[in-house]
Amino acid sequence: MSTHSKIQIYNSLSGEKEVFKPIIDGKVGMYVCGPTLYSEPHMGNMRTFINFDLIYRYLMYVGYQVKYVRNITDAGHITNSAGEAVDSIGKAARLEQVQSLEIVYKYNVKFQDLQRIYNMLPPAIEPTATGHIQEQIEVIEKIIENGFAYVVNGSVYFDVRAYGEKFEYGILSGRKVDELAEETRELNAQDEKRFFADFALWKKANPDDMQIWRSPWGDGNPGWHIECTAMSTKYLGDKFDIHGGGLDLKFPHHEDEIAQSCGSVGISPANYWMHANMLNVNGQKMSKSLGNYFLPMEIVEGTTEVFDKPYSPQVIRFCMMQAHYRSTLDFTPDSLNAAEKGFTRLSEAYEKLGSLETKAESSQDVQALVDSFYKAMNDDFNAPMLVAGLFEAVKYINTISEGKATITAGDLELLTKEFTGFVFDVLGLTIEKASTDSALTTVMDLVLDMRKDARENKDWSTSDKIRDRLAEAGIVVKDGKDGVTWTVK
Repeated sequence: MSTHSKIQIYNSLSGEKEVFKPIIDGKVGMYVCGPTLYSEPHMGNMRTFINFDLIYRYLMYVGYQVKYVRNITDAGHITNSAGEAVDSIGKAARLEQVQSLEIVYKYNVKFQDLQRIYNMLPPAIEPTATGHIQEQIEVIEKIIENGFAYVVNGSVYFDVRAYGEKFEYGILSGRKVDELAEETRELNAQDEKRFFADFALWKKANPDDMQIWRSPWGDGNPGWHIECTAMSTKYLGDKFDIHGGGLDLKFPHHEDEIAQSCGSVGISPANYWMHANMLNVNGQKMSKSLGNYFLPMEIVEGTTEVFDKPYSPQVIRFCMMQAHYRSTLDFTPDSLNAAEKGFTRLSEAYEKLGSLETKAESSQDVQALVDSFYKAMNDDFNAPMLVAGLFEAVKYINTISEGKATITAGDLELLTKEFTGFVFDVLGLTIEKASTDSALTTVMDLVLDMRKDARENKDWSTSDKIRDRLAEAGIVVKDGKDGVTWTVK
């Protein structure tokens, strides 16, 4: 089914849904801002990466050849949203009393593990900031040559006022320079800048910096935004199709990327800008201070106190598909438990597909059902609408299995192909594992009930024997104030 011309994408640049028209027919260039390796990505970061994994998967599913580039930020010296120079990687390295490279390697290994555990496809290219210092310097040189940057004491700043004479600063975010003046406080580097809104392209090294590179302006470190401009355009060209990232990157990071591209080559880098929304936990933004913060592996291992039991990575991934990528998603025990039950229903329906009997006619329009899958994803990658369509298919599969509906051999072939395609290849779920998990859960419920009976009867020998034998099998049982939980090592 050719659906290329039907895909609509909400473009943050225009604030509207637009028909997707790639620069080169049949091919897509997509760049997404990746992790900064000073800590393990939190669940909100993972939501962004999983959502763009969904988009990547669907574009390939409908036949596009996709060059997906997602960077790794391993250069420590960045500029935060307040304009301050912050060496996050160096700070983490000093805290752990190790070299910055050790921090970068440690958290990159964790991130690669999370990609595998949450069944994310690896991008086509995963470039690092430190591997592209020369490219960043070359972009900065072009910006200076074009009159949109200046050098002060070994640092280089983007000249927002000079840029504003030819281009519009704030075109993506809608933020106006005069509004920014009111919310910008005095900064340490303010006396170096010609204008409060100017941002660092290159920062002169401090004596205690753990990462330092040579440049035409002296030893120093790249700014936060320049790495993405250098790497996206190197691998996708000065103009490419899609640039994505979390909503928190819209300003200043993506705004400044546009300014850097226009300042260096005269054009904005991407035709479509896409932003994934935030993750809330129990009705509030995830925050350590609120006590609702957890890491992606903690929810899988059951080691977070935010939830009273562990959830499989695929259930968590499926839960994320219950909200559109541009909407906020609230992780609650109810939403995760509902996703767990829904995931089991999908699993059971998939298992029934192979044993359905066919008849001379179908009692449902299977083509219309399949078309609803494509219609959902063509509508700005609407995963919740797709999930609703898949559950309509689940109902139909169950009624056929119960002998209350019929399906022809041709329609069964079509339904099987597209149902499994959208569940596995598009949503990126691994149903076979879910079936195993479901069976194990049933067995564990029985075993833990037996252990509970033994404990109530003060039969500590049997209780301990059950716990110890489970431990030998790699299953850890934890007795907590809210009940018993178990995890597989």
